Amino acid sequence: MLKRLHDDIRRCTRCSLHATRKNAVPGEGPVDAQVFFVGEAPGAIEDEQGRPFVGRSGVLLTELINEIGLSRGEVFITSVLKSRPPSNRPPYAWEIGACRPYLDRQLEIVNPRVTVLLGAVAITSIIGPWKVSEAHGRFYECDGRTFFMTYHPAAALRSTKVKEIMHNDFEILRRELCL
Repeated sequence: MLKRLHDDIRRCTRCSLHATRKNAVPGEGPVDAQVFFVGEAPGAIEDEQGRPFVGRSGVLLTELINEIGLSRGEVFITSVLKSRPPSNRPPYAWEIGACRPYLDRQLEIVNPRVTVLLGAVAITSIIGPWKVSEAHGRFYECDGRTFFMTYHPAAALRSTKVKEIMHNDFEILRRELCL
């Protein structure tokens, strides 16, 4: 089921981003992952490789995942958008709307214990408008799912304070998961 969905994502033409991408980036991870990470959109390296979070942000995300006792191979990683916006601009609402059914279906298939929303776009796209500075480190229940909110790793690469906050947030996540 997940493979078929990812094949559909790779062929998607629901928005104009398909015309400028090199590769769609459906996401990756086991179908039975207990932890599911959602970022904003693929960057240049992700677009090149067709894999999520493989650039500098991905290196940090992988470190954070390892620090809480998990490996990248045990979690599912994807983004709200499955195609890279030109020049890494923020996603438009209609692009998010075009990709949202794919994300919803991934969540339905994987059915994780916790979905970690990385940054404002992921939080706003799934839960609604909420400042990351107010939401980070918190769990939120919605439609029978448990969400955990924190900053996007790219923000932590720009600010040592945010990086420290993310480490603390991941410790909260680790305790909740009893790892």
